[in-house]
Amino acid sequence: MSIDPSIRGIHGSLRILQVLEPSGGGSGRHFLDLCRGLKQRGHHVEAVYSPVRAEDGFVRELKSLELPAVHAVAMKRAPGPSDIAAFRALRGIIKGGEPFDIAHGHSSKAGALARPHLPGRHAQRVYTPHAFRTMDPTLGKGGRLVYGLIEVILARLFTDHLICVSDDEHTHALSLGMPEKKLSVIVNGVAPPPLDMASTVRASFGISPDAFVFGFVGRLSHQKAPERLIEAFRSAASRLPDAQMIMVGSGELEPDVRAAIAASGLQDRIRLTTAFTGSQAVPAFDLLVMPSRYEAMSYVMLEAAAAGKPLISTDVGGAPTVIDHGRNGFILPNDGDITALANAMVESADPERYHAMRAAAEEKMSNFSVETMIDKTEAIYYRLARKG
Repeated sequence: MSIDPSIRGIHGSLRILQVLEPSGGGSGRHFLDLCRGLKQRGHHVEAVYSPVRAEDGFVRELKSLELPAVHAVAMKRAPGPSDIAAFRALRGIIKGGEPFDIAHGHSSKAGALARPHLPGRHAQRVYTPHAFRTMDPTLGKGGRLVYGLIEVILARLFTDHLICVSDDEHTHALSLGMPEKKLSVIVNGVAPPPLDMASTVRASFGISPDAFVFGFVGRLSHQKAPERLIEAFRSAASRLPDAQMIMVGSGELEPDVRAAIAASGLQDRIRLTTAFTGSQAVPAFDLLVMPSRYEAMSYVMLEAAAAGKPLISTDVGGAPTVIDHGRNGFILPNDGDITALANAMVESADPERYHAMRAAAEEKMSNFSVETMIDKTEAIYYRLARKG
């Protein structure tokens, strides 16, 4: 889908403000790809990120884009008094200079703070949740009601368009009561992974080319459930004496994850690192394991698919898009059953079984294009700007 140059805004380009709170992980990759791609297309793009949970690599890459302005605003994930200062800072950025055509908030906190700027003329407000908080099955009825109500109010009153990143997330948005006319689905885009990194990553940990390597990529957070994977690998380790595991990520649970690795007694077989990005590490994996509690459409799932890697995932948003259960991987009930996850890992590592899964994964190799993602997002921006 290409954009007709004749509709590239009245002045030939748009003024776009991108706002993100987590500042890393999959939402960070999405944010960076949008900022880079939209700038390359001639738009004026400014970025707001939060240094509170920012990953060093994310900040370095964001600054390397040489955008007209990069603003640091301290946003915390949990609601609290600090939101008032963050809201005022964002309002100052939005109102402080030449008006923006688009203000695009990513993640629940940035989306909540960037949207309610009324009365008067305002930038068209776009929101990408990157997994609604209400998609977490452990949230509980009360939490689901409160967060769901907040999301619906913001969607109905303070949102011009809401972009879901999977059909599952779109279905969830409708179930909350969000207006369908404001919703679109744009699947995340990924660049082809650097396959030549496989030997480099393995060699850096002293892992032989013949070892079977399970991989994990994600924030070390409640959502991504890294503790499930450590416990499952611990359970499966005696049945897989030569298997190794590489975990790529950082986050608020890092001390707990490191403690769990130490307690497992498998420090020589489980490597936790931030030395490589997810896209660099995936080619070194034989199989990706994603034990998340909830997702909308995981970037690492798409990167694994693009690399032709089998996957094991809990039943989360986007999993059926990438995994044909029993062929190129397994989709497991999202109930925290460690034994089921361990058994799936053991079954997947069986040479005959793995050969069949790898062949199916290579047949299904998907390259969800970054350019297509940017094309579709840009088209929404132009449509909204014409209305504004």
